[in-house]
Amino acid sequence: MTEPTPASIVIVGASHAGAQAVDSLRREGFQGRLVLIGDEPYLPYQRPPLSKKFLLGELPLDRLGIRQSMFYEQHQVELQLATRVTAIDQQTRTLTLAAKSGDVTQLGYDSLILCVGSRVRKLTCPGADLKGVHYLRTVDDVVGMQTEMTAGKRMVVIGAGYIGLETAASARKLGLEVTVLEMAERCLNRVTVPLVSEFYAQRHAQAGVQMLLNTRVEALLGEDRVTAVRCADGAQIPADIVVVGVGIIPETALAQAAGLHCDNGIVVDEQCRTSDPHIYAAGDCANHPSMRYGGRMRLESVDNAVEQARVAASNICGKHAQHAHTPWFWSDQYDVKLQTAGLMQGHDQQIVRGDAATGHFSVWYLKSGELLAVDAINRPGDFIVGKRWIGERKHPDAAKLADASVDLKMI
Repeated sequence: MTEPTPASIVIVGASHAGAQAVDSLRREGFQGRLVLIGDEPYLPYQRPPLSKKFLLGELPLDRLGIRQSMFYEQHQVELQLATRVTAIDQQTRTLTLAAKSGDVTQLGYDSLILCVGSRVRKLTCPGADLKGVHYLRTVDDVVGMQTEMTAGKRMVVIGAGYIGLETAASARKLGLEVTVLEMAERCLNRVTVPLVSEFYAQRHAQAGVQMLLNTRVEALLGEDRVTAVRCADGAQIPADIVVVGVGIIPETALAQAAGLHCDNGIVVDEQCRTSDPHIYAAGDCANHPSMRYGGRMRLESVDNAVEQARVAASNICGKHAQHAHTPWFWSDQYDVKLQTAGLMQGHDQQIVRGDAATGHFSVWYLKSGELLAVDAINRPGDFIVGKRWIGERKHPDAAKLADASVDLKMI
């Protein structure tokens, strides 16, 4: 029996997923009450530029939005910004809201979409609360950094993942002296293979970044403001500003308190539905089954957030969609664009196409001959073809794939 169309839908989280849910619900024909709640005072905005063009001052705040305010007016969306949802009552389908003003109100829903994202993982070492220590997750985080990012200052970046390296690249462009500290044996350790890690390490070295690997932070030093980072080996790295990029944690507190099933995120099914059939989740916060790779996973990407929001909206509107999308990611550093399609975990063969020394190459990951993923560095055509092949579960000819003179269309 088909569920009746809800009269009221509430989206919690003014995020990429939240903005897409608004668009998709209206496109699917939902005409009822639609409420979007965000704990920041801003309309949903793009997060990838925060560590790049927005940090550099090249993209103003009024152009950071995913959609302009007129979009929400035209789609008859009730906006409740600078407002936190403090509780969900599954039985009565009611939310408790706390505004920055201190007002506490109740809001009912027929269907609820949680697009609450994630929060930064914070340092717990001595000195972590000193002034000059920053995290990069929100507009306000970046605004708080910008006044301190002046040429000649010494920045220490803790963590050599995407955020850490993108921030390091931006800081070098602004003329700061940059040191990156990474506890693993290579940068981008969790997301790619040694060849790609080494390429990025060399590119940062060329730009004047000092990267210290196998380095664990023991404490941040200073009286009121950070002046240095002390490492486990006793080395002290002078610092006028410290940026921490050591990962993010899915926001599950609200869902857990409401009794929803959570395990490394809010657990959802192929339709992005939680353990409560009236509540859906999308984006960084959602732990979903992978129809392509098997098992369960939680992905931290704009693409995944957008696709899950579309799937949730379609199911709420009775379309019975499934989340079976090939994930993809990207990172911009200096003159290098990395585009990744698929997930490389579990591969038993890697094939390099092109020459890493030229700065234009790709790495293809196969398992039992089947393409799982591709990392394309300044080779957008490889990314596009690879993404399609992954969806097709293609078994490409390895010898031809390794020969960059062979057109991919002929493989």
